[in-house]
Amino acid sequence: MIWIELAGALVSAWAVWLTARRRPWCWPVGLLSVLVYGWIFIDARLYSDALLQLAFAGLIVYGWRRWLQNLGDDGRVQLAPLPVTQAIGHVAIGAIAALLLGYVMHRWTDAALPWLDAALTAFSLVAQWWQGRRHIAAWWLWIAVDVIYVGEYIYKHLLITSVLYAGFVVLAAIGLRAWRQVGRAAAA
Repeated sequence: MIWIELAGALVSAWAVWLTARRRPWCWPVGLLSVLVYGWIFIDARLYSDALLQLAFAGLIVYGWRRWLQNLGDDGRVQLAPLPVTQAIGHVAIGAIAALLLGYVMHRWTDAALPWLDAALTAFSLVAQWWQGRRHIAAWWLWIAVDVIYVGEYIYKHLLITSVLYAGFVVLAAIGLRAWRQVGRAAAA
């Protein structure tokens, strides 16, 4: 299983790197990574994370289509603002989904960390939705979620995955910086 985890980590890192560079190829590479990680999370009994991979697959198709419809002349995706009211609404939906999923996982499964895993799953979906819609704010949410994921994966002895998520924090910071620069240039 360690080789599968390593392969999934490398493909996932590549997908996030492409996203930070606003390249539409991030989506099919990301689709491959969620298929690999779905298997890994089922084996680790992190069922919310496994379900998250399935949801990511759908959001990847959505995001890929959105990005292809909004490419600039340079072949990179154009960014879109996130209104504050929408951001608050999406975060509220994430919180409600976290509570509902946490309850289901706690009550009816043998999930290892039902509440934490559910919260991270719900807010990862919000971040992925924002990414597909080309919002800079997605990077802020990814940083917060990924920092917590590092601890969860260390606890579950998924050390390669914890290193991957530490790398995701770095890549998200790079993506945030790059997207903010593009946003400032567009505003000017």
